[in-house]
Amino acid sequence: MIPRLHERAHRPRRPLEEALGRPISPNEGLTKHTVVAHWPGLSDFTLDEQKCWTSAEWAAHLEDPYLEHPFAASPDDDRRAILHIEARLHPDDRELTGPEWAESAHRLVRAAGVEVPGKEDGCRWVAVQAQRGRLDLIANLIHRDGAWHAPPADTVRRLSGEARRIESDLRLFRVLGEPSMRTAPTASAQLANVLVRLADEHDGPLAAVRGLIEHTAHRTARRPGAAGTAHSLELIARRVHAIQQDLDRTAAQLVQPPAVVTPPAIRRTERRSL
Repeated sequence: MIPRLHERAHRPRRPLEEALGRPISPNEGLTKHTVVAHWPGLSDFTLDEQKCWTSAEWAAHLEDPYLEHPFAASPDDDRRAILHIEARLHPDDRELTGPEWAESAHRLVRAAGVEVPGKEDGCRWVAVQAQRGRLDLIANLIHRDGAWHAPPADTVRRLSGEARRIESDLRLFRVLGEPSMRTAPTASAQLANVLVRLADEHDGPLAAVRGLIEHTAHRTARRPGAAGTAHSLELIARRVHAIQQDLDRTAAQLVQPPAVVTPPAIRRTERRSL
């Protein structure tokens, strides 16, 4: 799972359209299969039980804090309150279920500091899962009381670390157990152990390389005219992830017992008497 922190925006319309992959509409209702999670304070708002909110209504809901608190701004007087976090699965990963997408959404917004467990008067946010292998989190950084939420300075690092833990917990890549290798310390098992350590998603050297590339991509994306370079870096990070998965698969093949080839049975023929 590769998270990306977009540049903050003034309005939620464009991030929501990017999440849906189509223009927002006042007629299209977004079901719970598309809006997989949202901020806990939403229960205080009256929803029409006869229909789902449309994408236009969700956009208006995310934009309301601007109208309720017209003077809210960041310490440096920045009014761009719309935060957009995008997370993509690797193409080889399995598709997640609805509850798994919801769990991932809550974990990522908490990692970004947007949601604090037990606090219902925080930021408005919504999680959209409308495109295959992709999750979008859109939040307004203006609290219900008008206070401005300042994301942590290391938001990118927090998101990357939580994405690795989500991958591990949801088993989005093969995890090899070391105990089985210790019980059979063969040459193949030792080589497999080396590959597993190289591909380790938390402490392996490739994980560190991948994290640095992703961090550079996020910082590059904020520079004017550097979107192409940022995209190229994201593709490189995905290739590093693919290498990690290839190493895991190769390690698994090394520790598998060799297939026993059974020779074909010799067909007996009766000797004819002359």
